[in-house]
Formats: sequence, C-alpha cells, structure tokens
Amino acid sequence: MTTSDPVASAASLDGLLTEEMLARFDERAPGYDRDNRFFDEDFAELRDSGYLSCALPVEYGGSGLGLLGYSKLARRLGYVAPATALAVNMHVYWTGLAADLMKMGDDSCRVILERAAEGHVFAAIHGEAGNDMPLLLSTTSAERVDGGWSISGHKIFGSLTPVWTYAGFHAMDSSDPAGPKIVHGFLPRDTEGLQIVETWDTLGMRATQSQDTVLDKAFCPDELCVLVCPAGFAGAGPFQVGIFAWALIGFASVYHGAGRRAFDITVSKMPTRTSIALTHSMAHHPEVQHHVAEMRMEYDAADALLDRTAGDWEAGVQHEDWPVRLVGTRQTVINTAFDIVDRALDLSGGAGAFRANRLAQLFRDVRMGRLHPGNRLLAPELIGKLCLGVDPDSPQRWG
Repeated sequence: MTTSDPVASAASLDGLLTEEMLARFDERAPGYDRDNRFFDEDFAELRDSGYLSCALPVEYGGSGLGLLGYSKLARRLGYVAPATALAVNMHVYWTGLAADLMKMGDDSCRVILERAAEGHVFAAIHGEAGNDMPLLLSTTSAERVDGGWSISGHKIFGSLTPVWTYAGFHAMDSSDPAGPKIVHGFLPRDTEGLQIVETWDTLGMRATQSQDTVLDKAFCPDELCVLVCPAGFAGAGPFQVGIFAWALIGFASVYHGAGRRAFDITVSKMPTRTSIALTHSMAHHPEVQHHVAEMRMEYDAADALLDRTAGDWEAGVQHEDWPVRLVGTRQTVINTAFDIVDRALDLSGGAGAFRANRLAQLFRDVRMGRLHPGNRLLAPELIGKLCLGVDPDSPQRWG
C-alpha cells in the first residue's frame, strides 16, 4: 500500500493522458478490433507520455501514482480504448506492486522498478488451462537447478505479447508432495525454451494480443526469482495481495470506463430515436427511462465502491479482510459494467448489432471481463469461505 497524495495524483493525470491522445485512441480502437492487431500506435504514445511509468516511484523516473490515481487514469483510457487499457494494465500492475512493496520495506521486487526504469515492458503469464486458482496453484512445473529454476508449462492470456521484454510467471515445485511451493519470477523475452504461440482470435479485447507462452525447461536465474512460498492461501502475503490489488482493481477500472461509455452513448442517442407509435422521442418511453435510471444508479454505486477500495489501499488502511474487499470490488464493478452494456444494447434497438456501431464492440469487449481471475465461480467461493472462517486450502474443497 502507498501513502501518495491523492490530490497530487489527480493533478498528474492530464499530462499522462491528454484529451488529444484520447481522441486518437478512440479513433483507432475500432480498427484494431476489426483487424485483430496490436495497438502499436497507442502503445508508442503511451510510452512517450509516461503512462507506462505512472506507478513507478519518482526516484525511478515515474509519476509515483498510487492505486486510486492509477484507477482513475485506467477508467479514462478504458472509456475510449478498453483493449489498450487492459493490456497496459498488465505492465502497470507489476510496477505498482513493486512500488508498494518498497514502501513497506520489502525490496524483493526492486528488479521490476530497475528494469522498468530502463524502459523494459512487463507482462503477466499467470493464466493456465485447468487451473481455477491462479497465482496460488499452478499446472506449470518448477524444478530447482544450479543457480535458479527450470520452468515448464503452457501459459495462456499473455497480454502485450508483441512488446513485452519480461514475463512474470508462477510455477509449482512439487518435489516435496507434502509441501508444494509456488515459485514467482520473471523470464526475459530471449530465454531459451520460451516460445510464443499465436492463438489470439477472440470475441473481444482483440487488440491486447494475449498469445500463449509455452515454456520448456526455461531457466529463471535466482536474481529474477522474487518469491518462493507455500502453495495455496497458506503462502499468501503482501506480494499476492498486492497483485490482487493492482491487477483486480486495474481490471475493474478498465471495464468501469467501458460501462460509462455505453451509458453515455445511450443517453445521447435516446433523444434522437423515434417511433411511429410515439409523439416524442424514445427518451419519453417509460421503460427507456427505467433502464437509464438503473444504469446510472448501478454506475454510481460501482464508482463509489471502486474509489473507496482503491483509495483505502492507496492510503494504507489496514483492513484485515483485504482479499475479500479486492475480489468483491472486482466482481461487483465488472458485473455492473456487464449489465450496463447489456441494457445499452437493448435500448439501441437493431442498430447495436452492427459492427459499425460502437456498442457492438463494447458489448464484445465487456464479455471478456468475466474471464479474469476472481470470476463468478471463484469470487463467491473465496469471499464466502473467508467470511465464514472456512479454510480455502482444505483438501475437501466443498461439502
């Protein structure tokens, strides 16, 4: 957690993401989606503006934003270019985590700050098929070798594939079956045994270009291994909770911005929609009013929750139930965006079904929100168990 000044953080936002930049991103987003290609031009502008360094401490050449300041930034970017915002979040969450740990007196992730300050780009390759407990368990193997670890496995959803230079991974050392351990580290792009497999042709968030990464005895040296801990919740500490904070709140912020865009499109369009059965525009239809009211109330509630959670984290509030708060905020905010976009599509009539209509892209992009960690299957389980005092590591998961 950080203790940066929220006022100072807010004042830094405009320089990192200008209105002119946002207008260009807005114009390019449909093309990236249509062509299923990476947001090269957006990325170059974000790098030049300092957006990629927004969470880096000032002493490392960054803006020193805390989680609340970054969340507001990500919402603005997500409003015009959700895929761009989502992919860049994967880099920012590593730098934000490292900065927070340093402020806690833990320099285990100093290497992230040092390499990011040099211009390196970090990605997250935590996703794995057949693992619904990401970060805490792994289907990827870690074997201890001289000077480091040998990593083998198949990772999915590796956002920023065209540009990343370091990939943050986790893998499991099962050499002691009674005490498996999770190894957290980083692999340079040119690591022998690391292969990118292009699979990304998806429903939404297409510009993220989140390709698969196959690891075949890829060597991670000890200096790039930042943590070895027990598997499961037993090993969860500031590192894991910090990732939950920066990654999940970052995800939520992006989708929240997309939800706001869908709301604004709707309220601007309804006064111009007409029906032969109405004297006035569709803005006078009682069900349109009902849905718009529900959209606004949902948005405001999610906005307040997002501000409260991110603000408390940035201020260093010592909540004992941070995992519950972080997973719950991610779940609530993304589900709200989902519902807002659904209502927006309903109110659009047939127009929203056409690719030329921005709502069609927003609808597809926001579908992807439910696939991120802390989804509708996992979030209720974790929140319920932690609130009830049920051990989430129990071998008998249910019953």
